[in-house]
Amino acid sequence: MLQELSIQNFAIIPKLNISFQPGMTVLTGETGAGKSIIIDAVGLLTGGRGSQDFIREGTDKAVLQGLIDVEPDQPVVAVLNELGIPVEDNQLLIHRELQRSGRNVIRVNGSLVNAATLKEIGQHLVDIHGQNEHQELMQVERHLGLLDEFAKKTIAPVAQKYQKAYENYRSLETAFHKRQADEQAWAQRLDMLSFQSKELADAALVDGEEEALEAEYRELTNFQDVLEALSKAYEALDGDWDNNGLETISTAMGSLEDIEELAPKYGKLTEAVRGAYYELQEAASEIMSVRDGLEFDAERLREVDDRLNLIRNLERKYGATIADVLAHQEHVDSELADMGGGQQSAAELAEQVEEAERVARQYADKLHELREKAAKQLAKKIHEQLADLYMEKAVFSVHLTASATLHTAGYDLAEFYIQTNPGEGAKPLVKIASGGELSRMMLAMKTIFSREQGITSIIFDEVDTGVSGRVAQAIAEKIAVIGRYSQVLTITHLPQVAAVANHHYFIQKRVIGDRTETSIQQLTDEERVDEVARMLSGDELTDAAKENARDLIQRAIAKRTE
Repeated sequence: MLQELSIQNFAIIPKLNISFQPGMTVLTGETGAGKSIIIDAVGLLTGGRGSQDFIREGTDKAVLQGLIDVEPDQPVVAVLNELGIPVEDNQLLIHRELQRSGRNVIRVNGSLVNAATLKEIGQHLVDIHGQNEHQELMQVERHLGLLDEFAKKTIAPVAQKYQKAYENYRSLETAFHKRQADEQAWAQRLDMLSFQSKELADAALVDGEEEALEAEYRELTNFQDVLEALSKAYEALDGDWDNNGLETISTAMGSLEDIEELAPKYGKLTEAVRGAYYELQEAASEIMSVRDGLEFDAERLREVDDRLNLIRNLERKYGATIADVLAHQEHVDSELADMGGGQQSAAELAEQVEEAERVARQYADKLHELREKAAKQLAKKIHEQLADLYMEKAVFSVHLTASATLHTAGYDLAEFYIQTNPGEGAKPLVKIASGGELSRMMLAMKTIFSREQGITSIIFDEVDTGVSGRVAQAIAEKIAVIGRYSQVLTITHLPQVAAVANHHYFIQKRVIGDRTETSIQQLTDEERVDEVARMLSGDELTDAAKENARDLIQRAIAKRTE
């Protein structure tokens, strides 16, 4: 439920704060006062397309905020959880800014989101229906989607399975046509990828091995230098000559040991020289061990050299480093897999296409069965609603036909038909329905769909255009019934609709200084009587009009308490 709406510098509204309540709220006012602007603001807060044209002249940005109450079992909560957006105290705060610079800032409970994500969230929060949306009923291509929406609990699971099967079929079909279109290019590409894949697989590169091989290569190619250096080092430390390194240090150590007891400082010197002697003695032994263990391996040098040449050749062809070459190998193998592993013929691929189509059609057949049942159920419910709207003799039906090829929703084509008068044949809704009939059809469908969708806020923007008399009263009562189960916001020019609302706001446009501004005021009981009377009789408020208005409102109150 929409609790609070804050609007700043939006169109002709400098600043506006509105609190909404459960039930049915009606918004009235003169044409052009700004009623639809408020609905536009709600639309933007629930994912509508933004435009700089909405920003009030002379300001840098428009700021919209909406506080929405959500229940834990509402579908939107699951969507928010998937997006990682926290919900505290069952409330959702949506903040949206439209800036002259073109920047569009959107936050949902403090988390930054883009317009697409806001739209995904908003479709579960508010259902906005305007008079121009009658066109939805006038677009035959939308009828199948409306039928599926009505029976989505049974149709959606099968539709998801069909969608996967259809995408697999289309992917294979595209691959097959691509191969057919240029068999030679396909074969050349396949040969090249197969060669590269084998070459790289045979190489069996390991990330980091090049550095280790280079180190080993340097050691093998400098074998003689290493051997000579180790021999010289050993001879210098402990060679067969008088006064070698260790002998010299031993002499120094002996001299210091003679005086180490005379003072602590001599003891420290003796200990330092003694430690150096033993460390060098150990180093000399290690040098001799390493030297004696050295053995030149010409075969290993050749292997290392060949391996490095192979690696550098592959790096010249496929990437600057082994990591790059391995990434290229992964890409090649992936493309080969998409092309059928490099082993499939066109005939084999054609067989796969045929099998994939067969699987997709099985799901399409199931969808068709479910839609036939749903079409009968929808027709029955539409009849019930139309009877309440003085179209009890109208006969509504859904005509399902099969297309020759599969499409994204199966093979069904759907169109709504209606027989408005007895004795006349049923004809397409788009060809015979009048504006008033479309309004009632829309309201009947919205009444049904709102229960299925679980949306708790519904907005009707002048959907009662083109009706009057008892039909207007029936529409008013139908909207009021919806308001018992959902929050309903309605913009209307009909006194019958205004009279049945639980809450009434009056919107007016004023010129302050040289600027036009829109303001909103919640009407008291007496002010409401005056407004409904004005809607009945025009600007001149007669006692008869006021009495008629009071009677309309009291009858609506009595009906709510029945």
